[in-house]
Amino acid sequence: MSIRPPLPPFTRESAIEKVRLAENGWNTRDPEKIALAYTEDSWWRNRGEFAQGRAAIVALLKRKWTRELDYRLIKELWAYDGARIAVRFAYEYHDDSGQWFRAYGNENWEFDEQGLMHHRHASINEHPIQASERKFFWDASGPRPDDHPGLSALGF
Repeated sequence: MSIRPPLPPFTRESAIEKVRLAENGWNTRDPEKIALAYTEDSWWRNRGEFAQGRAAIVALLKRKWTRELDYRLIKELWAYDGARIAVRFAYEYHDDSGQWFRAYGNENWEFDEQGLMHHRHASINEHPIQASERKFFWDASGPRPDDHPGLSALGF
């Protein structure tokens, strides 16, 4: 059995840590690694797509990152209670034609007692941006640096 601290019930500090760990994981763009943070039977709603189980999550993420190139994500804690966390997020990416996009959204998460996420509900909207409008600048192969502004500091 896998344990993924911090574990519920969450405090403000542990919820912030869980959010940052999730952000760092997603910024690896490694679907197999990311899927390990979810229960074997985890249930997702991602935009209009539904996925259940790690294999389906891996497939969804692989499809996502074949379209969303140079993806960079920032998550921020919105609320927490017991085993649940709500986040808001924004990410930037470009498609294969070079058009940049910024996506905004909210996620509701619920965790089991081992700290694995068993439900993820994501609502996401995006719009095209010019390359000059980008705000997320760090090495795309790693996590957001600690000194890079978060969503609130960027005015999002």
